[in-house]
Amino acid sequence: MEYHQIEPVYDKNSKILILGSFPSVKSRETGFFYGHPQNRFWKIVAAVFEEDVPATIEEKKKMLLRNGIALWDVAASCEIEGSADSSIRNVRPNDIKKLISETSISRIYVNGRTALKLYQKYLEEQLGMETIVLPSTSPANAAYSIERLIDAWRIIKGN
Repeated sequence: MEYHQIEPVYDKNSKILILGSFPSVKSRETGFFYGHPQNRFWKIVAAVFEEDVPATIEEKKKMLLRNGIALWDVAASCEIEGSADSSIRNVRPNDIKKLISETSISRIYVNGRTALKLYQKYLEEQLGMETIVLPSTSPANAAYSIERLIDAWRIIKGN
């Protein structure tokens, strides 16, 4: 069983929530979301908001908060083989309801189809909020170029 050790990023001004499934091995090692250098999350969010790509954890947090973005994962704990989303089972979800109650979040997005499935299974009914699925920023999603991902992710700026 693996346990989520990364604190969510949010403040009372957060308007949107982006949820992943569960941190990758590299993210667990670095202690922050999307820690694998090949994951395109930080490049995409920076491009959408026309900012420089943040390098440090502190810069990443500041960019998210400056743009009204909260960031977390669906799973608080699960069984997972390496970083393979397809292997996730025995999920205990994070307390997303508490996070939403402390913010101005009106829209939830998920990063990829696994996060969507987990959200729908464990959280959607409890929260009463539908989610919008965005194409995964994972390097495993080779079907999407960085340009195509940026275009798809521009929707997060509309809130």
